[in-house]
Amino acid sequence: MSGGLGRRGVLLGLLTSGCVVDALPGRGPQPQLYVLSPKNTFANDLPTVKWQLAVEEPVASGGLDTQKIALAKHPLETEYFAEVRWTERAPAMVQTLIVESFENSGRIMAVARQALSIRADYELKADLREFQAEYFDGAKVPTAHVRLNAKLVRHPRREIVAAQGFDVKVPAASNEMLAIVAAFDEALGRVLRSLVEWTLTAAPERS
Repeated sequence: MSGGLGRRGVLLGLLTSGCVVDALPGRGPQPQLYVLSPKNTFANDLPTVKWQLAVEEPVASGGLDTQKIALAKHPLETEYFAEVRWTERAPAMVQTLIVESFENSGRIMAVARQALSIRADYELKADLREFQAEYFDGAKVPTAHVRLNAKLVRHPRREIVAAQGFDVKVPAASNEMLAIVAAFDEALGRVLRSLVEWTLTAAPERS
C-alpha cells in the first residue's frame, strides 16, 4: 500500500465520527470521511533540481469534481457510495497530495499550489480523467481506477515542454469501504510516484 494509508486514511475514516459536529435535527448522520496519503518513496537515482514548481488544481469533470466517492457499474455512468465522502473535493485533495509528494521527495527547491503565486520556473497542469471504483461486467468487488494526464509548462513563455499520462487500476481486496479506499490509495500512490519522477526528469534544468 502506498504512503501509509493506515496512518491517515484508515484512522481518519474510523475516527471521524468523533471529530465532526453532531448532525442537526432532521439532517441525519454525518457522512464517514476518508483521505488518501502522499507518496514518500522514490527512485534512488532521482535528480535534485534547482527550480521551483507551481501545481495547479487538476481539472475534472462534474462527476468527479466533488467530495462524493464515485463508483461506476458501466463506462457511461457515474454513481456515488452512500454516507461516505472524501475530506475535500477530489481534485483539491489530489492537488494537495501532489504537492506533498514532491516535498517528500526532497529533490526540488520549492513546490506550492498555483494559487500561492510563487515565482515558479515551471507549472504542472493536470486533468483528472478517472477517479472511481469500477464494478464493470457485474463485478462484486471493484477496481479503483486513477488516470491523470499532466503537462509541464515553462515560465515565463508558458511553453509546454513535456506531457504524459498516468493510468493505474488496483483491485480492492473486498467490497468493504476500507478495502476500497485502500485500493484508491494504492492506485493514486503509484500515479503520484510516476508523476514526481517524470516531472523531475522531464523538465530541462534552468540556467
